[in-house]
Amino acid sequence: MKGTIAMIRKPILAAPLLAPALALALSACVNIGTKVPGTLMSLTPESAPAAGAGVSGSLSGATAVLEPAAEARLAVLRIPVQIDDSNVAYLKGTQWVERPTRLFQRLLAETLRAKGGRLVVENDLGVSGPRLSGRILDLGYDARSRRVIVRFDAVKELPGGKIETKRFEQDVPGVAPEASEVGPALNKAANAVAKDVVDWFG
Repeated sequence: MKGTIAMIRKPILAAPLLAPALALALSACVNIGTKVPGTLMSLTPESAPAAGAGVSGSLSGATAVLEPAAEARLAVLRIPVQIDDSNVAYLKGTQWVERPTRLFQRLLAETLRAKGGRLVVENDLGVSGPRLSGRILDLGYDARSRRVIVRFDAVKELPGGKIETKRFEQDVPGVAPEASEVGPALNKAANAVAKDVVDWFG
């Protein structure tokens, strides 16, 4: 009987010792609390129309850039940190200025406008021209490889019903789990993906 009790008690006593160690290891770069962040992140286009540039046309023939879809871990204001294959935390001390799907939509639209030659709108109300949409698969930090990853499944819909899809991905390696490094790296990778998407979209 004493042996049975000892076997039951052992993991119960060990658990309080393991929990603080695990929390300490994660607390350096991630946070699951609701404390107000010290910095706010955005996505700033590296390519954008020059001041005074303009394009005219009809709404029906405009190109529509729609807000991408994203799964729950990405469709939040916090920046996800992939700890392992099944665990996600969030970068400590920062968050997006608005939902990342909207930020990426605006980045795609501005990059497309910078290419020139077409009227670009960020909705599809009354638009029958080409449409660019898709799904964000990754927009965050991987703690295992110390890199940021931006992965996007783009969808191109052309008048007449033709649809094309293509996956795009860019990463920036050697990034420390700090907002001051993750933010610029995410912006760099997102801009690279946006440029690749626009080149493909035509």
